[in-house]
Amino acid sequence: MSDIALSRPVPVTTEPPVARTALIGLAVVFVVLFLFAPLVTVFAEALAEGWRGVIAALSLPDAQSAIRMTLTIAAIAVPLNAVFGIAAAWAIAKFDFRGKAFLITLIDLPFSVSPVVAGLMLVLLFGANSSLGAWLMANDVRIVFAFPGILLATLFVTFPFVARELIPVMIEQGRAEEEAALTLGASGWRTFFTVTLPNIRWALLYGVLLCNARAMGEFGAVAVVSGKIRGETATMPTMVEMFYNEYLSVAAFSLAAVLAMLALLTLLLKSLLEWRHADLLAATRRH
Repeated sequence: MSDIALSRPVPVTTEPPVARTALIGLAVVFVVLFLFAPLVTVFAEALAEGWRGVIAALSLPDAQSAIRMTLTIAAIAVPLNAVFGIAAAWAIAKFDFRGKAFLITLIDLPFSVSPVVAGLMLVLLFGANSSLGAWLMANDVRIVFAFPGILLATLFVTFPFVARELIPVMIEQGRAEEEAALTLGASGWRTFFTVTLPNIRWALLYGVLLCNARAMGEFGAVAVVSGKIRGETATMPTMVEMFYNEYLSVAAFSLAAVLAMLALLTLLLKSLLEWRHADLLAATRRH
């Protein structure tokens, strides 16, 4: 009799079935109302005039310029942040030095600073009213309301993503393999490419995906520092706002739908990565 009692499955929770059903139902309602409904609305509004309306909207010079600007910024910012993230994670995980905790805090700074504030800081630093900005303008170098300012703003808001994915992974792996490779005569670069990089490649890809999603969807900092100049500094998120304010709903929602599709593609790649390499990515959840 005792063996039968021991073999019975033990319930994970002690809540009654009604409570569990209510909680699950509440979660489903929340997901539908706040995630799926807005997404469906975006695509429905974009297709309000059919596919021809979408194609016509995306063929507008302002829309194409915004798409090129967004993709160009992401193509530059993501690799730079990947290099920075690898270097920062290497320094923090492999070496002991004074100020390590302060460096980690600095890496997390963009998470706590509003993107609008970040954009305003760049305007105050490189704007015409500052000494540096006046000198740059006198030498015909434009930072604010130009491509460099947008790139700097995007780099600032996205640079923690790769580093924060790599740091816990590299700390978890320790230094033993790199030290063994160096002891056997491998150079620093060979040790990195043959030992370190293969061990962090999936966490690196995960961080790059997150960084890319944020780079393409950033609005606050870019809106402040870009000036939202049509055909020059407008990105996809800022162009969506400009189209919507001008009552060009189909154009606004068509561009928003492109952003949503890029976000969904990033989410799909992220989910596939987690599914295929769940064990290797487990350490990235410990921070």
